Amino acid sequence: MSLKGKSAIITGGSRGIGRAIAIMLAKEGVDVAFTYIKSSLEAENLKSEIEKQGVQSLALQIDVRDFDKTKELVEKTKLAFGKLDILVNNAGITKDMALMFMTKDDWQSVIDTNLNGLFNVTRNAIVTFLKQKSGNIVNITSISGITGMARQTNYASSKAGIIGFTKSLAKETAAYNIRVNAVAPGFIETDMVSSLKEEYKNELKKVIPLGRFGTAEEVANTTRFLLSDESNFITGQTIVVDGGLSIR
Repeated sequence: MSLKGKSAIITGGSRGIGRAIAIMLAKEGVDVAFTYIKSSLEAENLKSEIEKQGVQSLALQIDVRDFDKTKELVEKTKLAFGKLDILVNNAGITKDMALMFMTKDDWQSVIDTNLNGLFNVTRNAIVTFLKQKSGNIVNITSISGITGMARQTNYASSKAGIIGFTKSLAKETAAYNIRVNAVAPGFIETDMVSSLKEEYKNELKKVIPLGRFGTAEEVANTTRFLLSDESNFITGQTIVVDGGLSIR
């Protein structure tokens, strides 16, 4: 997939979709730096898994809401790997509830992590990409940002913002050989989905045309394609990975 020898940053990489992307890129020969917030054990396990593929890895406990820390993230990655070619903005949180019960903090914390965090990391990485006249960015959004979801006004707003960010930045940077795309997963077998009640999960599967939840690896496959030379004429797009849920 023409990725060997490149280097990448993945935010929110220690679990779920981020972890799957990190391992898949490592298998393609990419040096991977990733951020995490809570579990040092999960981060060390992922770092070890990446290095088993014969590439370098860097695990950094960084909150993407902190602009200065995200600047350090870019600098440390370039210092460790000698360059930066790829950015995958995956870090995100949910605080789902009806708007009438949502507090200002419930709103702000989701926007700060999902949207402002994406700005922080990308703003600090884009200077490098512009100077070298190359770079590839994939932003992980959600079908919630396309179709909307009840009890997710904060999350859907942040994810819709990511789609607008992706389109605008793609237009802004295309002349510099920088591509910017997004991947919008539907219901994926992650900790978030596994915590749902079994009865509710069965009802959800009934409205997904393919009749099942997706896997983190399936999202990673799409991300890998967008990061490869095989997608060189694709920019500013949002690729939906939802089993057909959003076409109903």
